Amino acid sequence: MSKRCFIITGTSKGMGEAIARRMLERGDKVYGISRSKADSLAHLTGYTHVSFDLMQTTQIEGMLHSVLEPIHPEDFEMVCLINNASMLEPLKLVEDIQPEEMIANLQISLIAPMILTSVFIRKTREWSLRKKVIQITSGSGSYANPAMSVYSTAKAGLNMFTRCAGTELADRVEVIAVDPGMVDTSMQAAARNKEIEDFAMAAHFKQAYEAGQLQSPDEIAAHIARIIDTSMESGRVLTYLENENERGL
Repeated sequence: MSKRCFIITGTSKGMGEAIARRMLERGDKVYGISRSKADSLAHLTGYTHVSFDLMQTTQIEGMLHSVLEPIHPEDFEMVCLINNASMLEPLKLVEDIQPEEMIANLQISLIAPMILTSVFIRKTREWSLRKKVIQITSGSGSYANPAMSVYSTAKAGLNMFTRCAGTELADRVEVIAVDPGMVDTSMQAAARNKEIEDFAMAAHFKQAYEAGQLQSPDEIAAHIARIIDTSMESGRVLTYLENENERGL
């Protein structure tokens, strides 16, 4: 019998798909939330796909309620929400960004994980089992780079939201933000393949890729699994290297 239950956003590809597969291989139950089906996961025992567009923020509470309702907490030792889904675009100078582009990014990258976290904590308040939330953040939330203002702002906001939640939750729910470093995903490919005259950071991302500095999604999935297994103080914002040095926590 599965002992842990996961709700993971963005499971159709990249890190979300790799994390979900890792958990399923360990015998866990996974609900994957994404617009597109995760074909590589559909045949795996324990996987349930939830087709949903996180841009529909006013409908998130109802969606998550429908996911949580059939879960029997007495069947599990832990329930964990992993907010992985994110949006990279627009990669433009501030004056070139259209309002609708800002809104779309912030809805998916910041507002959706905030709502999901809030609803998850509220709906599981009476559950007597370990509860954890993992926010997938980025170093871009700590460093200012040209043409990345919206993405970086979303990640900085997610970091602060995590820290604030930590001041409230104590040992009730572990809410942790994790910066996995540079990962070889479609988002990274999109960034490095931009024209340098349009996006100066493309050269940096391309150099990192060519130098073999990117982690694979499977490597990060193993890393996230170690964080899940480790009890941590709620509100922490961790980098990949921090966690590699803290495997024995």
